[in-house]
Amino acid sequence: MPLTKISDSEAFKKAINESRKVFVLKNSTTCPISHAAFEEYRKFAEEQSENVYYLNVQEARPLSNQIAETYGIKHESPQVLLFENGEVKWNDSHWSITRSALEEHLNQ
Repeated sequence: MPLTKISDSEAFKKAINESRKVFVLKNSTTCPISHAAFEEYRKFAEEQSENVYYLNVQEARPLSNQIAETYGIKHESPQVLLFENGEVKWNDSHWSITRSALEEHLNQ
C-alpha cells in the first residue's frame, strides 16, 4: 500500500478512524536519521496492506504538536506511532524505526 501524507487535524482523524491498525510516521525533511527511518517505513508500506501515513513536521507542526498533546507522547522526530482502534498502542523513534520492528508490531 502506498504511503499517504497527512498535513492537518481533519486528515489525521480520518486516517486513524478508517482502519483498526494505522501507522503514522512523524518525519523531518532535514534530518539524516529521519531519512533513514523514512526509507525503512517506505519499504514496510510497500509490503503490506495496513494503512500507512506520514507527516513532515516542518510542514505540519501544529498537527505534530496536537498528536503529542492529545496522546501524551513526547514529540520526537523521526517517530512512528501505531494506532489501534484510535488509541496509540506503540511508538518508537530514531534508529529503532526499522522494517522488522514495524512488521513485529503489525503482527502483534
